[in-house]
Amino acid sequence: MALTKAKKAEKVSQLAKELETSTSAIIGTFSALTASKDFDLRKTVRAAGGSYHVVKNKLAARSAQGTKIEAALQGLKGVSSVAYTSGDPVALAKALSTWVKENAEFTFKLGIVDGKVITVDEIKALATMPGKEELFSKLLFLINSPAQRLATVINATGRDLAVVINQGVEQNKFGAAAVTAAPAEGATMETKATEKKAEDKVAEAHATEAAAGEQPSGAAQPENSTASQGGEAASEKPAEG
Repeated sequence: MALTKAKKAEKVSQLAKELETSTSAIIGTFSALTASKDFDLRKTVRAAGGSYHVVKNKLAARSAQGTKIEAALQGLKGVSSVAYTSGDPVALAKALSTWVKENAEFTFKLGIVDGKVITVDEIKALATMPGKEELFSKLLFLINSPAQRLATVINATGRDLAVVINQGVEQNKFGAAAVTAAPAEGATMETKATEKKAEDKVAEAHATEAAAGEQPSGAAQPENSTASQGGEAASEKPAEG
């Protein structure tokens, strides 16, 4: 049954609203596709984050005007269907390529990614590329890798130090060092005491020498005095005779 102008306008408006935010699309064609396979195809596209519609070529061209996938929906011929997404184009290409391998009734016409029309061979090449999630995982790995290496080195250093300290404790190396340090400290104190005694002896010797030097000068006076007294006595004695 032919569509009325109102019905056509409604379909164009509905499809245009869905295509408005789409950034990628894959256009295909099919023959003798059963209802169960059609259902399975739609389920596959939804799992990849996309939507799927069988479209009339002229209505599709009108609906896509002003969108990022407009170029792919212009001038279509024959039976056409469109799978489109605003998400990862690689995921959509992978899902459809895998499904097509098992269902020869469906073939690709062309595709479009961010405004660039791509061929059937390019769709197949796109399906072999890593998806956004895989790329993000690799990027995060590259970003975190230096930090992980640094953390590994720091942890390894801490573990090695703990092992060395543990071995030292088990072999009583730290105790031997303490015992060796104690006699060394005692020897130092004994040396200081010996030096102190030597200094005291030197000071005592100096004091004795000083005392000995003062005594002869003090003792000479009595001797001289006695001698002078004896002389006086001798000189006085003959005078009396």
